[in-house]
Amino acid sequence: MTAARREQLLAYAVLGVFAVVALYPVLSIVLLAMHERSDLVTGFAMPDSIDFGTFKDAWELGDFDRGLLNSFIVASTVALVTAVLSTLAGYAFGAMRFRGSDALFYLLLLGLIFPYEATVIPLYYVFRDAGLTDSYWALILPQIGLSVPFGTFWMRAFFRSTPGSLVEASRLDGASSLVTLWRVLLPQAWPAITTMIVLVFMWTWNEFLLALVMIQSDELRTAPLGLALFAGANRSQDPTLTAAAAVLVALPVMIVYVFLQRSFIRGMFAGAVKE
Repeated sequence: MTAARREQLLAYAVLGVFAVVALYPVLSIVLLAMHERSDLVTGFAMPDSIDFGTFKDAWELGDFDRGLLNSFIVASTVALVTAVLSTLAGYAFGAMRFRGSDALFYLLLLGLIFPYEATVIPLYYVFRDAGLTDSYWALILPQIGLSVPFGTFWMRAFFRSTPGSLVEASRLDGASSLVTLWRVLLPQAWPAITTMIVLVFMWTWNEFLLALVMIQSDELRTAPLGLALFAGANRSQDPTLTAAAAVLVALPVMIVYVFLQRSFIRGMFAGAVKE
């Protein structure tokens, strides 16, 4: 066996171990959710028969029809607005030169290292005084602000990796900066933009603390908040029901990733990590 072949087998073995470690808890939750509620399940166990009634009970108890809709509205709005703002900002920092651009960019990056948990309570009082608590805006606006620094960093790295000759040739033809972005650079940037949208959508969908603080009414409760109905001393103590609720909350993100996985993977390697 050649050295290259041994290295390939070792790489596959390591990847296989990591895949098992990553998939084991996911499969455990899915299998637990498919058990009947009367089953006593401990650890990884295959159900004797698949029962989807638990999902129906969890859906009704958690009011997930409303919760999933609210989460989709918030996550999709945040992801799309972040994509637009981050693409424009990333293009300005990555392909254009202006005085103070580096200082402004590093100032923007403070949003990546500042713990947002420290801002939730002050944000609550600011939004309460503005009359925006218990609304979609209380979830959308802060998460756009949290996501734009990452999105700008991501898109700046992509635009800095594109050939400068494309921009120069477009400008020699008389194209403005926006025309250059729209017609020349944007078609190449779609994989990176798609990857950013998936990441921001996933992070926004899973956000719990902000929704817990800002939302009081059941009508605006997001899907992760619905999971709170299945935990605690006075809540549901049925692990099968809780597992079914967790699967319902995670399923939309998995569907988004499956449909966009090719663009997501291309975006990970299409210059988005280059500097």
